[in-house]
Amino acid sequence: MSTTKTTTENDLVDEELEPLTDETARKAQRVVAAYAEDADECRMLLAMLGIGPSAKID
Repeated sequence: MSTTKTTTENDLVDEELEPLTDETARKAQRVVAAYAEDADECRMLLAMLGIGPSAKID
């Protein structure tokens, strides 16, 4: 039997999502770095989550 996901009133749409605070993103980066097998995996996972390191422009 195949199950399909249906939209419910509890589902979020992109417009309802708020951006992460810098502090939350840094905490998430540390957790990902702690569990990643190596630097390449860490970069890939951070990019997938949209919290990869950003280039600082001074």
